[in-house]
Amino acid sequence: MVNIRKHIPNTITCLNLFSGCIACVMAFNGNFMLAALFVYIAALFDFLDGLAARALNAYSPIGKQLDSLADCISFGFAPGIIMFCVLSSVDFSSNYVPFVAFIIPVFSALRLAKFNIDENQTSSFIGLPTPANAIFWASLASSLPLFFLNYGIFLILLIFLFSYLLVSKLPMFSLKFNSLKWKDNAVRYIFIFLTLLILILGGLTFLYLVIVLYILISVIMTFVCKNQDV
Repeated sequence: MVNIRKHIPNTITCLNLFSGCIACVMAFNGNFMLAALFVYIAALFDFLDGLAARALNAYSPIGKQLDSLADCISFGFAPGIIMFCVLSSVDFSSNYVPFVAFIIPVFSALRLAKFNIDENQTSSFIGLPTPANAIFWASLASSLPLFFLNYGIFLILLIFLFSYLLVSKLPMFSLKFNSLKWKDNAVRYIFIFLTLLILILGGLTFLYLVIVLYILISVIMTFVCKNQDV
């Protein structure tokens, strides 16, 4: 008899991949709102597959590999396609400039490969997680201020900056709770509160600000910890 339970996490991972593919199609069609929505859905499935694997104790070597392959599409290739389409609408002096967007999937793949062989990233992250990076670009593209379209060079600079953050050694906190105590999770509670505030005031179109907030808090935490160690 087939053990259906062990296939549930991998099925959810496949839904992550499926959503990422749809996001790419939506971007090519110029519908950045729907492209962003399917990146968000992919991120939700990415969260749920790990949750299901832990709840059902259904870990498998193929699941780990499948998860990275799905993430490479949904959180690497999809945001790369989204930004390629955005940059293609910007008036650059060269038609080749939009190809800079494919630095995103390249560095996302590097990030995922590093994560797979690093055993120190179980309770926190080193470098920007690929789902956070993808959410930033998807959200930014779906609500892109005219300022960026008039000055496309800033988008190029952001692509280089966030690609660097993917493979940087910057410690970044995770949202995994080992307990509910304020002392152990103060930063997480503050981040969640500010995130809810941003979403209540601006909705999903301001999700890119949540990612900026996540990076800033991580930078501040690193700075504070270094000063305490001195």
